[in-house]
Amino acid sequence: MTDIDFKDKTKTLIDNLKSISANYGLGNDGNEFKIITQVFLYKFMNDKFAFEVKKLDSKLKDAENWEKQINAYSEDDYEMLLLQLGADTAKLKPQHFISELFGRQNESDFAKLFDDTLMDIAITNNDIFSVKTDGGAKVVLFDRLTEYISDGSKRDAFAKAIINKLVGISFEHIFNQKFDFYATIFEYLIKDYNTNSGGKYAEYFTPHAVAKIMAAILVNEPVQNVTVYDPSAGSGTLLMNIAHAIGEDKCTIYSQDISQKSSSLLRLNLILNNLVHSIQNIIQGNTISQAYHKDENGELDKFDYIVSNPPFKLDFSDYRNDLDSKENHSRFFAGIPKVPNKAKDKMAIYSLFLQHIIFSLSKNGKAAVVVPTGFITAQSGIDKKIREKLVESKMLAGVVSMPSNIFATTGTNVSILFMDKNNKEAVVLIDASNLGQTVKEGKNQKTVLTTQEEQQIIDTFNNKKAIEDFSVVVKYNEIKEKNYSLSAGQYFEVKIEYVDITNDEFTIKLKGFEENINNLFEEGKTLEAEIQNNLKELRYE
Repeated sequence: MTDIDFKDKTKTLIDNLKSISANYGLGNDGNEFKIITQVFLYKFMNDKFAFEVKKLDSKLKDAENWEKQINAYSEDDYEMLLLQLGADTAKLKPQHFISELFGRQNESDFAKLFDDTLMDIAITNNDIFSVKTDGGAKVVLFDRLTEYISDGSKRDAFAKAIINKLVGISFEHIFNQKFDFYATIFEYLIKDYNTNSGGKYAEYFTPHAVAKIMAAILVNEPVQNVTVYDPSAGSGTLLMNIAHAIGEDKCTIYSQDISQKSSSLLRLNLILNNLVHSIQNIIQGNTISQAYHKDENGELDKFDYIVSNPPFKLDFSDYRNDLDSKENHSRFFAGIPKVPNKAKDKMAIYSLFLQHIIFSLSKNGKAAVVVPTGFITAQSGIDKKIREKLVESKMLAGVVSMPSNIFATTGTNVSILFMDKNNKEAVVLIDASNLGQTVKEGKNQKTVLTTQEEQQIIDTFNNKKAIEDFSVVVKYNEIKEKNYSLSAGQYFEVKIEYVDITNDEFTIKLKGFEENINNLFEEGKTLEAEIQNNLKELRYE
């Protein structure tokens, strides 16, 4: 079976699970995404367990029915088998297997058995696979999924329908696959649920072009044993891309996000991408008011790499004054946005994330942050103070201004701000706003970059190339002279073309312009008269 065939089969399974949810009244329900993602995760863990134990015991690999073979193990032998499993594989008991539930589906109260099985898996694997909240509580792997069906008489049938879909395909073929395969599957899995539908922070999906560019510029040489952080992680697109660029076994991921949904999706993403060792560092909570990751002295942790696509505007008036404390003066060095009299939902929370990121960089740290393009030229206020800090501290790597509508969900023009504490010389500014082609995505227009255009941006930045009307390489003192503007266009050479003409030719051209202007004025008067007459006629009708 080819990769394409298996992707299609996996997508079909996801579609079938969505169809079951719809048939039982959960289509577009707030809990549908929990059912789809958790059932998929159960299937993934079941087959990953099978894949790993077959590598440990050739008898299981050669057995016609590996589940029956493993059931013959003594209690001690089974315990020894579990001890040999890596930390990235969930520890399952024989009664947890999908085949076991499939064989028991006609028992009474099957929905309870189904839910109890999921909950027992969650409890058994609680230490490794739980997400923490900023208050210290643990969010376990699974919920009691059938209880989302309000009609209790239909729960058994719902659970049976799910189990019958899970036995028709095995994921054992995919565990040697790499990042690109899982990225495609993950995006398809969450495409109906990972939207910016009024939720807080970065729930919406960061385009792969943006994530790829950020990772390729940040990680342009081999590194190992580094920390990676996203304070507004969403479902983890940025984190997965940079972890893949570094090497999943060469980095440890840390994250925080206020959204319960996003934290659950991020956990799923980490499991799919062989980053289970970082699940313990996923925190569900408010980064701005209660940043969680701290060192042994209680100070905020510093990270080697930070990526973020923070929310741009958000009402944080309820806790704004709490942020204005002595403890936060160093973190929010440029200030905290004031609460406006109107449009509180337009408060520029991204400026707080930016300051938090700058504060959280290690001494050799690098960062890439999506910001509204207006940030790079604002002539006053918090935005300008942040740019001044980046320039005066010589920790700026550059800016890439992206095409409009690179995000289908927002009309805001965005730029990617790159920081590098070791970059003391030249800064790269790129205007990529004219790249890409417009496509329709649902009801929205979206700009899509070609692979060649993505690589053009990456190569231009990493090689610090100046290209006419596309990129400039400037010194810090030049940026100061331009009032700390980070817009590439303000540094482009102004081209003026001179054409020699005689006095007579000049007089003729000028006379032609005057005649055109007079004609336009006459046409304007005629149109105005027609409009007035039409208005009079409308009044008398």
